[in-house]
Amino acid sequence: MIATWWRAARTARAARRDPLTRAQVLAGPAGLASAATAATTGPAEAVNGHQVLEDVLRLPVSTWRYHWDPPHVRHLGPMAQDWYAAFGLGDNNVTISATDTNGVALVCIQALHRRIEGLTAQVDTLREQVARLDRPSPAEAAEGQTGP
Repeated sequence: MIATWWRAARTARAARRDPLTRAQVLAGPAGLASAATAATTGPAEAVNGHQVLEDVLRLPVSTWRYHWDPPHVRHLGPMAQDWYAAFGLGDNNVTISATDTNGVALVCIQALHRRIEGLTAQVDTLREQVARLDRPSPAEAAEGQTGP
């Protein structure tokens, strides 16, 4: 059912592919689809998610509007210069690629998940230690059974 809807929706709307980036600009709510496959990209490099997360934490984020926007319109995000200084992604410090923002968000989610798993393991260990401390020792247990 969903596959049928997807095929119909895809063929029903006009799409334009950027010849340089191979990004597909779709009519309708989908908007933009980027090509990022092993066939269309260079060698992939591993990323230190915890470092990217630290860089995101230092990244200034603010609300702003373009000069041509009406006064009531606001956007939320970093300035391209700060983005480029933090990550060096893209080819300039004037624009921010949606592909890069998605990648940074995903690697931060992965890093946070790993951090949560580590903290959960620590909490479990501490709970086990507290449970052992709360149990009476064999001597205390024997003393409690004999009474006064």
